Amino acid sequence: MRLIPRDNSFYDMFSKMSENLTHGAQVLVALFAEYHTAEEKVKEIRRIENVGDEMMHNILKKLNQTFITPFDREDIHRLASSIDDVLDLIKAAGDRVILYNITQAPSAAGQLAHLILRQTEELGKAVSSLQKNGQVLSHCVEINRLENEADEISQTAIGYLFDTEIDPINLIRIKELMEVLERATDKAEDAADVLESVVLKNT
Repeated sequence: MRLIPRDNSFYDMFSKMSENLTHGAQVLVALFAEYHTAEEKVKEIRRIENVGDEMMHNILKKLNQTFITPFDREDIHRLASSIDDVLDLIKAAGDRVILYNITQAPSAAGQLAHLILRQTEELGKAVSSLQKNGQVLSHCVEINRLENEADEISQTAIGYLFDTEIDPINLIRIKELMEVLERATDKAEDAADVLESVVLKNT
């Protein structure tokens, strides 16, 4: 008989953190679709990222105050960090659009943004399924598949960029933007890997 119950509030905190991440990804998609509102969209992404930082801080604070956690403390920290990393890179992509005055990125940038959004949606479903012993692994598999798709799109786009872009400064700017977007998909895959680990440890 467990005299000290597990604190299951972490599940709700992760769900809210995932929802905030998805919101950031939605704004990123809108950014690449509507460049004339880029500054407004990036401002909103920065606000969402600040909310995410606060959520990350609250989870770590809760972790330090909780005696019995619903799953490994290390995995709680890794999952929170991975989700936060995705949002940080979404912000980094938005920042580069403004910093480099990118008024028209390759269509591949918008495609990567859509893949990031789909990954965040799957991540949210996986997190929601965690406490209910749902189909966490199937969502993780889809996140990994989307990351592979993002790799192919990014590599093809960067190869085309080197073949066609005559302005070396613009080449560097667009290449860096594409790489930041691709890294965001990598971090989403990292979060999926943590969730897979949690499921395997608790089955």
